[in-house]
Amino acid sequence: MRFDPWNPDFVAHPYPVYDELRRERPVSYYEPTDQWLVSRHADVNALLRDRRLGRSYLHVATHEEFGRQPEPEFQEPFWRVIRAGMLDVEPPVHTRLRRLVSKAFTPRMVESLRPRVRAIAGGLADTFVEKGGGDLLAEVAEPLPVTVIAEMLGIPEADRHLLRPWSADICGMYELNPGIEAQHTAVRAASEFAGYLRDLARVRRAAPGDDLVSALAQIPELTEDELIGTCVLLLNAGHEATVNVTGNGWWSLFRNPEELARLRADRSLLPTAVEELLRWDTPLQLFERWVLEDIEVHGVEIPRGAEVALLFGSANRDPEAFEDPDRLDVGRADNPHISFGAGIHFCLGAPLARIELMESFGALLDRTVSLELREEPSWKPGYIIRGLEALHLTATPA
Repeated sequence: MRFDPWNPDFVAHPYPVYDELRRERPVSYYEPTDQWLVSRHADVNALLRDRRLGRSYLHVATHEEFGRQPEPEFQEPFWRVIRAGMLDVEPPVHTRLRRLVSKAFTPRMVESLRPRVRAIAGGLADTFVEKGGGDLLAEVAEPLPVTVIAEMLGIPEADRHLLRPWSADICGMYELNPGIEAQHTAVRAASEFAGYLRDLARVRRAAPGDDLVSALAQIPELTEDELIGTCVLLLNAGHEATVNVTGNGWWSLFRNPEELARLRADRSLLPTAVEELLRWDTPLQLFERWVLEDIEVHGVEIPRGAEVALLFGSANRDPEAFEDPDRLDVGRADNPHISFGAGIHFCLGAPLARIELMESFGALLDRTVSLELREEPSWKPGYIIRGLEALHLTATPA
């Protein structure tokens, strides 16, 4: 098999291909997406921190100056939303936005959410176990982070059913060479979500509540577009990955039953287990960067204007960085995985994601004597954001 992000067999089993890339072609040009694939941990880690690369190039050049075609006009509403958030901008705009938003994500604030996260996770696990199981993704993995971020933002409960579809549709644009239908769907979702948030922010600006939208609406330096872009980013980043780590993580444990038994027997392993599940089958397989100045990696010259595809899934299985990398070890102590990124774009919500994952896995382990697969799951077609279609389980209560 070769690197082929549209091949279902590759999406299901990418790791042998990554092994070959790391050994034989650690930096290689991939014509179908016009990208340079970078597969080794040290290189991916270094390039994430290298300021000669960026998530955007529009702060230094126009599309034409950078040798790129402008996006189609119909995509303008999508990019207006996305580029108003901090993920797709560079300093000094990124620095200002991250400084403002990070005030809401202090370690103390995030830790203060743990009791509420624990209560939500416990309630979802109770319902799941009482009915003897079901689809873990739909009934536990998805509702937890959506509920947490919705409560943080102050989204009224009656509107929360809108969030997951909007997020999934928006994230469709991040796949490699998305089809025209996926592009239009992403534009529509971004427009609808932006309109919703614009109305909500105006209400909260006039009558603030105890929520993040209200707090952001009171910051004079934050434009309305930036507030909307920030909230969309928090939703997408705040739950897409968490949902998939939960699904991928349980599937990983079922494929390594001795590690699941080990975790059941010793719940103090939960913190290292979460890090290992993030590493072993990371939900974000590839992260892109634009080359702002000529660079050289492993003797390969990559020119300004090129795009690099940093293979997180490969980096997290690199034997140069991890001892016995293909073995799942829920007690792995030395675990420099890069599932949350690195450098200035390191995931702001990583501490919250860790709390959600520990509480979710812990709640299900506490309430069951066993969880068993009803059928082998299948992978969604997406490769960049890689997750299962469903995870149907039978739960035996403790």
